[in-house]
Amino acid sequence: MPKFFTHIILVLFSSLGLLAQDSLRTVTAEKGDGILSLLRRQGVNPYEYYDLFISLNLDNLRDSVHLYEGKPYLVPRIERHTVSIVDSIQEQPKEIKEIERKTFPIFGEDHEAVYAKSKRLKGAVYYLVSGHGGPDPGAMAHYAGASLAEDEYAYDITLRLAKELLAHGAMVYIIIRDEDDGIRDERILEIDRDEVAYPDKAIPLNQIRRLRQRVEIVNGLYKKNKGKYQRLIVTHIDSRKVGQNIDVFFYHHEKSKNGKKLAESIHTTFREKYKKYQPNRTYTGTFQDRTDLYLVRKTHPAMTYIEIGNIQNKKDQKRILEPDNRQAMAKWISEGVLLDYEELE
Repeated sequence: MPKFFTHIILVLFSSLGLLAQDSLRTVTAEKGDGILSLLRRQGVNPYEYYDLFISLNLDNLRDSVHLYEGKPYLVPRIERHTVSIVDSIQEQPKEIKEIERKTFPIFGEDHEAVYAKSKRLKGAVYYLVSGHGGPDPGAMAHYAGASLAEDEYAYDITLRLAKELLAHGAMVYIIIRDEDDGIRDERILEIDRDEVAYPDKAIPLNQIRRLRQRVEIVNGLYKKNKGKYQRLIVTHIDSRKVGQNIDVFFYHHEKSKNGKKLAESIHTTFREKYKKYQPNRTYTGTFQDRTDLYLVRKTHPAMTYIEIGNIQNKKDQKRILEPDNRQAMAKWISEGVLLDYEELE
């Protein structure tokens, strides 16, 4: 398999060229419908038009990804265009014209299309690190006779977040990467050990060497992009007692004003989403400083370290296993990132 993405960088401009919404047909969501099943029933490729469907119907979706039974939804219909892939700074043309979409194989065949949503993150650089990988699967659990590995689910959420940030014009570096996996819509994600560190470095088995490698990669890129707005987002899934249900929470460096602001912005977004979509449930996730974590202490960009949930807990497993929930979390994180960037002092 060819080596995709010496690194993954994309600048997108929003110009989708859609037909007027009143010329699009609508369909009513039936009981049990998800976006994928609804689009399949309409003869529309659910993966190619997933993001476009969300853009068209965003105000009519729960948690940004769930349908309401009995409500009408617009069905995408666009002209098909082909565009070249831009994979690195060296390959970028001097003038990037307005486009409808770009394709990135790292997201997998079913999710490789990235549609421009806005230029709201133009000029921003993000480093995304999913926890563990390679010889280290991270926290492990069992569900319905299958094994669950932290690194597979953290990576899937990270890819979904990368796609959201790219669609808003950001420059994105995916530090831990797997050329074979892409974004996956299964509940049980197959475990493998072929992840590498940017650009294609083998991940050490030794924990200190593994963490040091990530720090060196991020700090090297930070130096290369000196003068730009840069942020680091690390994604993990915790492992605690089986009965301990936890909300998504965030860490930052105690001396980093910008890291605290980033963590607080994403935390605020999650709190507001819970208030809107789960009004009878109190959100208990927190954001706090924690410098005992190696990546928090040693990396140079302002950063937040995110714990998605407890992989051992049945309620948290639902949050982690359901692909729609993983998509919602990535979307909420991206909304917090937008809030942070657009409230620069």
